[in-house]
Amino acid sequence: MAQTLNVAVVQTHLFWENPEQNRINLLEKLNQISSEIDLIVLPEMFNSGFTMNAKSVAETMDGETVSWMIALAKEKQAAITGSLVIKASDDFFNRLLFVYPDGTILKYDKKHTFTLAGEQNVYSAGKERLLVDYKGWKICPLVCYDLRFPVWSRNDTDYDLLLYVANWPKVRISAWDTLLKARAIENMTYCIGVNRVGLDGNGHEYSGHSAAYDVLGNRLDTALVTKDAIEIVTLDKSHIEKYRHKLGFLNDRDDFILK
Repeated sequence: MAQTLNVAVVQTHLFWENPEQNRINLLEKLNQISSEIDLIVLPEMFNSGFTMNAKSVAETMDGETVSWMIALAKEKQAAITGSLVIKASDDFFNRLLFVYPDGTILKYDKKHTFTLAGEQNVYSAGKERLLVDYKGWKICPLVCYDLRFPVWSRNDTDYDLLLYVANWPKVRISAWDTLLKARAIENMTYCIGVNRVGLDGNGHEYSGHSAAYDVLGNRLDTALVTKDAIEIVTLDKSHIEKYRHKLGFLNDRDDFILK
């Protein structure tokens, strides 16, 4: 079990509906990291941008981007996660993949499809949360719009890290800022949100604001804000243990079942 976890938060512009160029761009950025990392976190639909043109960018689980993630995880000896458009049978999914350094893959299909953009008309919604066990850390990875629904992210499994990958637009960025911090505080967990920057093919602007919070809602990252950049954030298990034991807030959580 690792006492600390070094997480690379990748805040980047995305090339519209161009998986190959996005893979090239991301690899160039990741190859510049010189410090030791355990987990690489990419934005939502990191190889295409948040598109409703699923047919034009969809890949299978045997596709080039999944293979790229596996190769990258093995090369860097770090887990890598982010979402992309996956076709399975006749359905399209906004699917988050968590790829271990040995190539093992876990998946989470975004539950809350973004109705304002008509995502529910294109992508099938997921039904189950994913709990990842990595280096002794329990990680709950979710996708963008899931952030607005606290019941879905409720810490009823004593996870250590709540993770959101997103394409969250500038026009509603204050909600992103507020809710990320709230999720950390209410769940007494580390909470990291990774958002993109730049313009997409629909003219929507993204201002980043990727962030990492500790269990008290204190900000851990220092350099991201609106820049195209990567920051390494170090999480420490002792911080979680100290404040959960001292404050005991999770012991008083309401008991109900997710549906």
